[in-house]
Parts: sequence; C-alpha cells; structure tokens
Amino acid sequence: MRWGDLRRSGNIEDRRGMGGFGGGGIRIGGGGLGIGGVIIVLLASAIFGFDPRILLDGTGPVPVEQTRRPANSAAEGELRDFVSAVLGSTEDTWTAIFRKNGQAYREPRLVLFSGAVDSACGFAQSAMGPFYCPPDQRVYIDLSFFAEMKQRFRAPGDFAQAYVVAHEVGHHVQHLMGIAERVRRAQRGVSRAEANAMQVRMELQADCFSGLWAHHAERAKQILEEGDIEEALNAASAIGDDRLQRQAQGRVVPDSFTHGTSAQRVRWFKRGLESGDLKACDTFSASQL
Repeated sequence: MRWGDLRRSGNIEDRRGMGGFGGGGIRIGGGGLGIGGVIIVLLASAIFGFDPRILLDGTGPVPVEQTRRPANSAAEGELRDFVSAVLGSTEDTWTAIFRKNGQAYREPRLVLFSGAVDSACGFAQSAMGPFYCPPDQRVYIDLSFFAEMKQRFRAPGDFAQAYVVAHEVGHHVQHLMGIAERVRRAQRGVSRAEANAMQVRMELQADCFSGLWAHHAERAKQILEEGDIEEALNAASAIGDDRLQRQAQGRVVPDSFTHGTSAQRVRWFKRGLESGDLKACDTFSASQL
C-alpha cells in the first residue's frame, strides 16, 4: 500500500502505557464488539476453556487475561504513523461523501492503547480487539492486534491493517447516519437470533464502507499496490464467524453469528470497493447477504 503521501490525521490519541488491568471483564455484545473482538474471543475460549457463546451473545462478563509482548518502539512508531495516515484518508473520503449528500462529516478520534483502556463503553482489554464506541465517538486499537492478524490468523499486510481501521470508521459513519441507533432500537424485544441477524447486517455494512473508502482513496491517491486487494479479502475471510467458530469449537452455530460468514464479509467489502456507491452498501434492504 502506498501510504507515504497520505495526509496524517490530527485525531490520534496515544494512550499507550497509560492502561492497566484493574477490574474484571467487560460485557461484550451489540455494537461494542469490534472487528477483532470475535477473533480474540474465540481464541481465548480455546485457550481458557469457556463457551465462546457467553461472550459472542453478550450474556455476561468474563475476564480474559492478556500477556503483552514488549513493544518494539521503532516498529510501533511506524505503525502509529501508518494508522494516522489511514485515518486521515478516511476523513478525506467521508468528508467528501457527506458533503456530496449535503451533510457535514464529524471526524472520530482514534485511541491507541496498550493492554487495557477506559472508554465511554466501559473498561476494555486488548482481548476485545479493535472496537468503536458510539458514546464517545472513538475508535480504540491496541497495535499488537496487527501482529495477531499476521501470526495467528495468517492475514498479514498493511492493506489488511487498513481494512481494519476503515471498518471501525465505518461504524462511526453508521453512528452519524443514525443507522446504529435504529438497529439498537430494533434489537430490543426480539429474540437473540433475530438481534444477531441485525448485527450481522451492521457488520457487513461496515465491511462495505471499508471497501467504499478503498475505492475513493485509490481514485484520489492511487494507494493500491499489487496484492493489496488480496490482503484485504484474506483478512475479511479469516474473520468470518463460520471459520472462527469452526476453528474454536469444531462446529458452526449460524444463529450466534454476529459479523457474517467469510464469504459474506468478502462479498460486501468487494461491493463497496467495486461500486464506490454509498447506496450499494445498504445491507438492510438486501434480500440475500
């Protein structure tokens, strides 16, 4: 990915080294679980021997220990610069899209943390993976997650990392557009399976928004290099609910899906990438995902 010439965002909050592991677990469910959350939850369930549906269904808090490797300051410094560049590119893209539709885009803040962090959504540990918190309009990322993507989930590459950032920003866009609140209202009073199905459409739309960003960023700055699209598609496939559940528990429970299958995640990212059209990302009107 050619990111050296991208504008750096001024909306980075670097809280690395400020976090702690006080307190217990965090209630995970609904919009609080980020793109990496399901990955780490299922991995932790395999290691620590609990039923991953406890977390994936959001039925209660479960403490998860995290052992953090010593950070390579030079490598993490470059990653910070990279994340700032990607965030700046998403800001430019969404500002233009909102302006075209007669609206003003409100930029999110992106918080870098290590180990654990306090957010308006509660105390979060790195085991949740990257996530977006609507009440404070912030994206939270522990940079060590990118190493997890490469080493444990075989989804390496800078464009795979950019896909993660753009996906979480996609949740911010949903918040600004009122989509997230409408979904949360609709989820009240329905069955767990029905609520999960709505959440899947939310996550697939964020995937599509990530592809939408890539489409416009490529047109504006020619960011794509050979193999970049394959990196993003590989990452989307690696974190499908079906693949992760099969790896963690040897079986697939579709009613518990919250992010979509590997094939669905790939399909909706490609739809945003190929169309560049906001209307093409309407997962809620789609008869087939």
